Amino acid sequence: MPDAYSLSFPKTRRLTRDSDFERVKREGQAERGKLMVLGTVAVKNSGGPRTGFIVSRRLGSTVVRNRVRRRFREIVRTHQHNLRDDMWIVLVARRAAANAGYRVLEDEWLRLAKRASILL
Repeated sequence: MPDAYSLSFPKTRRLTRDSDFERVKREGQAERGKLMVLGTVAVKNSGGPRTGFIVSRRLGSTVVRNRVRRRFREIVRTHQHNLRDDMWIVLVARRAAANAGYRVLEDEWLRLAKRASILL
């Protein structure tokens, strides 16, 4: 299967350093929703879209936080080929995300992504 159609989501496609998250916060724009905040910044020559996830302890127990993080990762993984290249994206979970289902989170993410103009 060619890499263009692969649905894998390796660590190279994620934001992992604090400096990367700070750059999105400092230079980027935020779209706010009821369940999440979507921060984006255009970065030249970044080699495709990169995504980071912030799920704070205010959301609940470790089980709840990991569930939200897994759902965010799955949403971005399935839609990664529809994202503009050279974009860095940060998803910040809000408290309501802890009780939301996958489809509700996905609908919110798609709405915010369209508003932020990061979808092809």
